[in-house]
Amino acid sequence: MTDTETLPKAGAGAPKRLFIKTYGCQMNVYDSERMADVLRPLGYAPTETVEDADFVILNTCHIREKAAEKVYSELGKLRILKEEKAGAMTIAVAGCVAQAEGEEIMRRQPAVDLVVGPQAYHQLPELLTRTARARGERIGADFAPVDKFDALPKARGVQGVTAFLTVQEGCDKFCTFCVVPYTRGAEWSRPVAAILGEARALADQGVREITLLGQNVNAYDGEGPDGTPSSLARLAYALADIPGLDRIRYTTSHPNDMGEDLIVAHGELDALMPYLHLPVQSGSDRILRLMNRKHGRAKYLDLVERLRTVRPDLALSGDFIVGFPGETEADFEATMELVREVRYASAFSFMYSPRPGTPAATMGAQVPAEVSRERLHRLQALLLDQQAAFNASQAGRVLPVLFEKPGRHDEQAIGRSPYLQSVHVEDARDLIGQIVEVEITAGQQNSLKGRLMPRSEQAA
Repeated sequence: MTDTETLPKAGAGAPKRLFIKTYGCQMNVYDSERMADVLRPLGYAPTETVEDADFVILNTCHIREKAAEKVYSELGKLRILKEEKAGAMTIAVAGCVAQAEGEEIMRRQPAVDLVVGPQAYHQLPELLTRTARARGERIGADFAPVDKFDALPKARGVQGVTAFLTVQEGCDKFCTFCVVPYTRGAEWSRPVAAILGEARALADQGVREITLLGQNVNAYDGEGPDGTPSSLARLAYALADIPGLDRIRYTTSHPNDMGEDLIVAHGELDALMPYLHLPVQSGSDRILRLMNRKHGRAKYLDLVERLRTVRPDLALSGDFIVGFPGETEADFEATMELVREVRYASAFSFMYSPRPGTPAATMGAQVPAEVSRERLHRLQALLLDQQAAFNASQAGRVLPVLFEKPGRHDEQAIGRSPYLQSVHVEDARDLIGQIVEVEITAGQQNSLKGRLMPRSEQAA
């Protein structure tokens, strides 16, 4: 692009300020980072306050209840701020709400300058320039992931020792409650070479742990070096060979895509962390059929058993929806029984809420909100008890902790255990960026406390 001189200026010689508000999933966090990368060559530096921003991006998620209305509410506040700044602010809506709402966003909120779907944010510089010149299209919402990743800058502006890395996008599962197939498109996987190149660059910047992202990440089948499709397991082995890259995680998985080679990798590959997010949504086979999950309770429990056979210390996380249309008390109790059997280290649980355009939204027998709410409280109480028990069980163990950032107290540092728990350790601020053996002294509801082993016993 050669028209950067037409971009709006923050003032003579002053840098332009970018504020991105991110909603929803970890993939949106990755997308926000990449949008900042795309805009950095145009002189946009991040700001933590929206009032200072010249360019504001709302990177939206369509999964949660009333997602679009929450975006419109935020846009109403931004419109007032833009008016106070005499129009000297550019506003963009990105992400899945942008993909789903498109023209409606521009119609309902004229203060919005750009609407950019999740497969088109690489077009931001061009769209921003066209907007500044007051001509051309203002909506980019097509499904072309290969174009997006080819167009993104190779360098990433990461900070810290952990990073997200998108390897797969889209979903072909069509769960009846979910909008992702309509907002992110069909499943598509990046080539192995592109992923390894980005991972090596991250390692060169000091990143020691990466989390591979995808709507169905274990459906990954990107082109390998020999021209044939790779699997997520083969990709993980290749990533583990990168010097400096010590830890690999991935999310989110679908039970139907949990291949045997990936199960085996959890037992063989030290770099693959012993923590797996494996959503099930319900413990009732009847509800799973209504959800179009294409797996049953028995298959899920068999997967859990096989994974724990190869990796006995594996910690599991899950997703649950209560109050799905037609759910009875017996269906809900089947979910509670599954949770008791699996024993989760952590989990996410939600009340069902209809998403326009999804099959479940038109199903009969919608569960009354008060019933769903009471069931959710019971489920969450059980899940929180399991999380507290898992954290408490770590007391007395010695775990390798990757220190990430300073804590709130002097010389305190916060790290991450292999099981994704936050670990608070005193006198460890000089160890940020290192993996160090830590004795866990206490497990709390949401984190662990630990103490450093004698320096002579620490593993770098």
